[in-house]
Amino acid sequence: MNSNNHYDAIVIGAGPAGLTAGIYLSRAKLKTLIVNEGTVGGQMILTHKIANYPGVDSISGYQLASIMRNQAKSFGCEIKGNVTIRNLNLTGETKSLELSDGNIYTSSIIILSPGGRSRTLGVPGEDNFKGKGISYCATCDGDFFTGKEIVVVGGGNSALEEAVSLTKYASKVTIVHQFDRFQAFEHAVEEAENNSKIHFMMESVITAFHGNENLESVDIKNMKSGESYNFKTDGTFIFIGYVPNTEFLKGKVELNKWGEILTKDDMSTNIEGVFAAGDSTAKRFRQVTTAVSDGTIAALAGSKFVNDLKVKQKQLITN
Repeated sequence: MNSNNHYDAIVIGAGPAGLTAGIYLSRAKLKTLIVNEGTVGGQMILTHKIANYPGVDSISGYQLASIMRNQAKSFGCEIKGNVTIRNLNLTGETKSLELSDGNIYTSSIIILSPGGRSRTLGVPGEDNFKGKGISYCATCDGDFFTGKEIVVVGGGNSALEEAVSLTKYASKVTIVHQFDRFQAFEHAVEEAENNSKIHFMMESVITAFHGNENLESVDIKNMKSGESYNFKTDGTFIFIGYVPNTEFLKGKVELNKWGEILTKDDMSTNIEGVFAAGDSTAKRFRQVTTAVSDGTIAALAGSKFVNDLKVKQKQLITN
């Protein structure tokens, strides 16, 4: 095996969590490799404007990702984007990763930060207006719809709680839900029903999104009557669940029933030498800032693990 392909740490995923981990690991003089199956930056690059990152008035997700990537590389971190992972071995003292090009990379620790994705409706126009009127994060984008009329899709706790939260900005919020009753806790339902800004379209689904440069309207179909009509709106927030990108980790690391990676306070998993960070982990809040925090903790804990391992190996050689 090529010794040049051995690293102190390999990070899987180059979103804000993975890039932060790479910054801390490489700055600690650990040989670090980040691999990412998509474009470097993760979901962050899809965000048109980030206005709640501490110390930064406003920045696009693409710009922030670029700064993080360049910062990691400046400390010596190697980054490979748009690769495909063929095989992954997390057990034993030496971990290994095989890419589709046949190259095998080994390391003392692995940090898993593959991120995740909001569950989408999968209807015409949705991809066209992501970040241009369609959002999956009220905290990120709610302020952009101040004084405007918006639609919220979903019927669980997240949908109703976020709909109430969005009334701080929007002049009117219309909840579109496919069933005749909500799946949320009763207190969440009551809070939404008692808010004068919130209106309801039950047993209804969105079938298409329309607009020019930005979203202007949606097609809504009533599931009971079969009637369809065009509904004018300034924006649509979709809260129908979240999908972690952990399909490739099933059977390799402990996941919960939603496929999220289970971690301890130091972001370690049930496998020694394997840590996790970011949106793929079991957590309540998913923001760029929480991903950065996770990546920091995982890198610091991982650095200690590697350094302790090196001391142990040196003592064995000495003895």
